[in-house]
Amino acid sequence: MSNEILESLKKAVIEYNNEAATRWARKAVEEGVDPIKAVDALTKGIRQVGDGFSQGELWLPELVGAADAMKSAMPIIEEEIKRRGKKRETAGVIVLGTVKGDIHDIGKNLVATFLTIDGFNVIDLGVDVAAEKFIKAVKKHKADILALSALMTMTGQEQRKTIDALKKEGIKDKVKVMIGGGAITQGFADDIGADAYDPTAVGAVKLARRLTRK
Repeated sequence: MSNEILESLKKAVIEYNNEAATRWARKAVEEGVDPIKAVDALTKGIRQVGDGFSQGELWLPELVGAADAMKSAMPIIEEEIKRRGKKRETAGVIVLGTVKGDIHDIGKNLVATFLTIDGFNVIDLGVDVAAEKFIKAVKKHKADILALSALMTMTGQEQRKTIDALKKEGIKDKVKVMIGGGAITQGFADDIGADAYDPTAVGAVKLARRLTRK
């Protein structure tokens, strides 16, 4: 039964099926499946889709759909990990979101997906996220990296505001900040005090690896 559940979790991600992902995640908890193995199954599914995307066999909607399916299941599995007192080994913890005033999420979702595939624990706060919410999440999850997305020039100023808020809270030196978005440039990143910038999702993963390297 355990193997069937794990394969079904993987399949739900590959088939972009949010309902099935949620259902099998609950089934995994009910049947006492090791939640770490459940996360591994979901990751295998998203990695398979990610590989297809990288090779040009799949398109952005498929990748985003797979990411959504995985996100539907993860809260259920993570709650079981917490209940059992277990810990999932990760490459690092990343709090991520699109800044206040901006509701664009395709780029953010793509970055979150690639980071998850690469082994990071990604806390996705969604879109239209205020600086205060980012600060709270960084503290709560003891984030290694805060990743801020902004598609428009005007909302890029919210990235500046968030970095200023980190400084005001006295925690800027405890978390690395990487930024991205359609209107963002390396010059802007340097100007607002971001630790890193890259215009692509693949580049974001390389940055995250570099920023978390001990």
